[in-house]
Amino acid sequence: MEDSERELLLISKGNELAFNSFMNRYTKRLYYHAYGILNNKEMAEEVVADAFLEVWKLRNKLLEINCISSWLNTVVYRKAISYLRKEAKSGGSISLEEVQDFSFPDLHTPMDDILSHEEKQCLKEAINALPPKCKHVFFLAKLEQMPYDKIASLLQISLTTVNYHIKYAMTALRKKLKEK
Repeated sequence: MEDSERELLLISKGNELAFNSFMNRYTKRLYYHAYGILNNKEMAEEVVADAFLEVWKLRNKLLEINCISSWLNTVVYRKAISYLRKEAKSGGSISLEEVQDFSFPDLHTPMDDILSHEEKQCLKEAINALPPKCKHVFFLAKLEQMPYDKIASLLQISLTTVNYHIKYAMTALRKKLKEK
């Protein structure tokens, strides 16, 4: 039995220590995803907390989930959209159109140690120049390493559209980085 399966089994039996380990592993990634949609630190933290609450409530069914990472991203995405809708209804300053403005969060990756500051800045500028929906798809595919079919399902777009966004992003990034 794999370590992650063992951890899910322990969580399904109510083991809080295993659940804490699970939360520690996924919190940062889920926060970046929520922040990318909401562009607000407090809201993103609340969405992630709500997502983990849902995980705990559904702990008995965790072993039935094929890809826990994709499922968690789906939960965060739906909770973020729900949060935006709730804010819009209550007269908050957030509109549903802001979902289209996916802001690519600042991430620290192993590549940061290899790339110079100038190269990192060029890459960040190139990513931020992408259209919002394209940035979101790129984030899910390349950083979250979510399968394309899961992205299509999550964002309710076709697999062809996901492929188009990835191809567009990669072409735009290559072109932008060659200019520098």
